[in-house]
Amino acid sequence: MSSPYMCRSDVMGLLPVEIKVNVEDDVAGAMSALGASQGVLMTRRIWFAEDRVGVAQGKLLLLDGGVIVRIRIGGGQDDVVVKLRPCTREQLLGRFTAPFEVDALTYRIEEDWSRNGRVLAASLVRDHPPGALPAAVTPGSDPATLFDEVQDQFLDVCAPDVRFEGLVALGPISATKVEDVPLDDLKVDLEAWSVAGLNFLEVSIRVKPKAGDDEGEFKERAERKARKLEEAVLERGVTLSEVPDSKTHRVLTALVAAAQG
Repeated sequence: MSSPYMCRSDVMGLLPVEIKVNVEDDVAGAMSALGASQGVLMTRRIWFAEDRVGVAQGKLLLLDGGVIVRIRIGGGQDDVVVKLRPCTREQLLGRFTAPFEVDALTYRIEEDWSRNGRVLAASLVRDHPPGALPAAVTPGSDPATLFDEVQDQFLDVCAPDVRFEGLVALGPISATKVEDVPLDDLKVDLEAWSVAGLNFLEVSIRVKPKAGDDEGEFKERAERKARKLEEAVLERGVTLSEVPDSKTHRVLTALVAAAQG
């Protein structure tokens, strides 16, 4: 009998690439200019979990340890995402060396490219029925109670030095997403975030390896798509963000500051 964790064809070789650019000037205008009206708009609320003691001290202990915990509510199924970013292939052990999908779990390994660099990311997403998660993000609750057995194992095996006891939910972030928007010959996802006086728009595409690709061919195609993405955004009069910090780091920093205030 085959294992539900069986490696997919891209596992031991080339990995998918998610390519992102960020916008933070006139997000509503940028959404319009990039054709958001051509897709189906989805709204949801997002929380991040951080170490409660660290937040009280103004620190981001999980994020600094390369771990992101995200709770998304609305827009269909709710979900809990545990992500290692940046990570290394050497960190990913056992069943977590290979992407898999089983029941309500989806595990992905991919490269994450932005104007600020290229890193490896591994994420384990657990879907929940709509309305199942709000109690876990209320004041005094511990979002770590949302981790299922496989997510606990993922963290124990791949991030053994990070502590996950006593977490606090930070948010909510108001998120608006439109998927598969045609932009020249690309299909892009648009996701706008608003929280604590910050407004961002992320424009992203995914590039997947094709059968027969070698490393050089795939990298060249991904880099060509990255250039096309930037050019397509700029040609529509939208200015790209030059801020070096990641969107997640900036949002979490603002949320920690708000929690202390």
